[in-house]
Amino acid sequence: MAIKFTKYHGLGNDFILIDNRSSSEPVLTPEQAVKLCDRHFGIGADGIIFALPGQDGTDYTMRIFNSDGSEPEMCGNGIRCLAAFLAELEGRGEFPIIYRIHTLAGVMTPQIMSDDQVKVDMGTPKLLASEIPTTLCPANEKVINQPLQVGNTSWEVTCVSMGNPHCITFVEDVASIPLDVIGPQFEHHQAFPQRTNTEFIEVVRPNYVKMRVWERGAGITLACGTGACASVVAGVLTGRCDRSATVELPGGCLQIEWSPIDQHIYMTGPAEQVFTGDIS
Repeated sequence: MAIKFTKYHGLGNDFILIDNRSSSEPVLTPEQAVKLCDRHFGIGADGIIFALPGQDGTDYTMRIFNSDGSEPEMCGNGIRCLAAFLAELEGRGEFPIIYRIHTLAGVMTPQIMSDDQVKVDMGTPKLLASEIPTTLCPANEKVINQPLQVGNTSWEVTCVSMGNPHCITFVEDVASIPLDVIGPQFEHHQAFPQRTNTEFIEVVRPNYVKMRVWERGAGITLACGTGACASVVAGVLTGRCDRSATVELPGGCLQIEWSPIDQHIYMTGPAEQVFTGDIS
């Protein structure tokens, strides 16, 4: 059986997009996803995204398999890529092009602007320990500037859920962090029963930060949309950041706003098609 796919990336965070609208279940298994994401023996990607029929009144449903076969609740860069993919499938239309997409983290609303940037209403962040989830604090408390022992270092961390768990720590020099060594230790720390994404943030100024990320299930990636959102929230909670800020990632920049009006997070960034093909 041959399956058509399109490769997209959002700031270097790359995905295989599959038109799965004819079925309510992904046409590939997690094991097949691992093989296709392999950068030497497969297509190469941080994950596979399936565009499924909508449910509960939404236009479409988004499912994702990470490069390790696990399934995350949501992906910020991925949903921008999905919106661009859907617009191509539908033949585009007048701007802005708006979709309501069902995800495991709730309903997300991306809109493609006339400059091809994609703005996504990411909903409201969840801040209680039970919502992350983490055992760093009592269940009904926020996890702000809490000590976390990882390796031989005690890190001060703030935790945020954007529908998926994030552990954020602020550092003086983000480039000096040995991400390949410390990242897995954060991800699999016993304080995070569902594992965690980890963001290391260097505040250049209140409206501009640099970020490096270790993604749960994918490892080091060039960008993480939900991580950028969570990091600005953490920056506001700890008095380091403005509610609107540019987040510089290795793959490029995202614009993040935590609205004081509706408390929703709005993420704006690119989604670019790379190539199309068939897999058998």
